[in-house]
Amino acid sequence: MSAKEIFKQELTKRTEEIDQLLEQYLPKETGQQKTILEAMNYSVRAGGKRLRPMLMQEVCRLFTGAVLDTVPPFMAAVELIHTSSLVHDDLPCMDDDMMRRGKASTWAEYGEDMGVLAGDALMMYAFETASSAFEACTEPGELLAVGKAMGMLARKTGVYGMIGGQTVDVELAGGPIPKDKLDFIYRLKTGSLIEGSMLIGALLGGAADEDCKIVENLASKLGMAFQIQDDILDVTGSEAVLGKPVNSDEKNSKTTYVTLEGLDKAREDVKKLSCEAIEELNKLPGNNEFLEALIQLLISRKK
Repeated sequence: MSAKEIFKQELTKRTEEIDQLLEQYLPKETGQQKTILEAMNYSVRAGGKRLRPMLMQEVCRLFTGAVLDTVPPFMAAVELIHTSSLVHDDLPCMDDDMMRRGKASTWAEYGEDMGVLAGDALMMYAFETASSAFEACTEPGELLAVGKAMGMLARKTGVYGMIGGQTVDVELAGGPIPKDKLDFIYRLKTGSLIEGSMLIGALLGGAADEDCKIVENLASKLGMAFQIQDDILDVTGSEAVLGKPVNSDEKNSKTTYVTLEGLDKAREDVKKLSCEAIEELNKLPGNNEFLEALIQLLISRKK
């Protein structure tokens, strides 16, 4: 079996493990508010690459050789936040997409009102989930690390992170977006949650401050490359492979990296950023071949 085949098998295994982990944290669909609980779980169970929790656990492994007990609640939380952002992205007032991952998007399945509430509920439930990591702490140092991780999760999600980037994206929708503002949108809207995931893995893994800075630089480059590749796939991919409508950016008159720089330059920059990300990874202590292969795959992905 080739190294590529071995990696793909391991990737499938770890993705399935994260799916199982998420099931442990999903709310039970009972009570008067059962509809919103069903909509939340429907959104999470639609699937996905589980990129952010996977990056979190692999960065922790880089520093500790294992996934500590404080990490799983944050792995679940960051995927809940990511899912929340997708639910809101698909709404008629945003991208107006009726498909997500080959299924009806949450608002298309449950109605626009429940789509709004499901996104809100997933966001709040994520922080409730992350806070359960305090229960796994056995010493003061772990309590401090979890507290810092909670702050990091909030900052990378909120107005100085993902939501801040989404705000500028919405404000400038339908018109031309200059390169500096597009970079800002990508760095916050997409990059922040990737940065937060990797930094939380480092924080919980006891990484030194200088190593956390390297992780943040690595994650920033990965986040930018990931979003540019997303733009490329919107132009070159197929709906059957992507599981969502293609050319949605064009339909919504969105400025993207491809419309600004052209397809060839976009591909060149993805390659450049991926090389720089691997260079940053090689500065860190320890060795994680799976993490390096994962970074390479995400940037060259077809869906």
